[in-house]
Amino acid sequence: MGQLYYDHMGPAVDVDDRTLAHLKAVITTKLRRSESFTLSWQAPDRHGRTTVWIHPSIPVKFLFDGQEPTQLNRDWIQRLADSALEGRGIILTGEHEDSGAPTAS
Repeated sequence: MGQLYYDHMGPAVDVDDRTLAHLKAVITTKLRRSESFTLSWQAPDRHGRTTVWIHPSIPVKFLFDGQEPTQLNRDWIQRLADSALEGRGIILTGEHEDSGAPTAS
């Protein structure tokens, strides 16, 4: 289980390493292009959803539990990247989910 830290505020978001690797690919590409967007997820132990504004000037850190890099699924990366362009931003979903409830641990 990896962790996503954003802006040194609040606790890290727990995200499985595979999902985090795909999210990292999208976020780093968007930030390299100086593009801002929202990222939303729902923790299984909470009701509701959390949304953060991802901006190039705000620090982000990806902490992976495993040491080996993850083989990336280009289709999933594309779906995440496409959703960042929409008004709703990236909604963290599973690899084989086209839409539905956002997930994170």
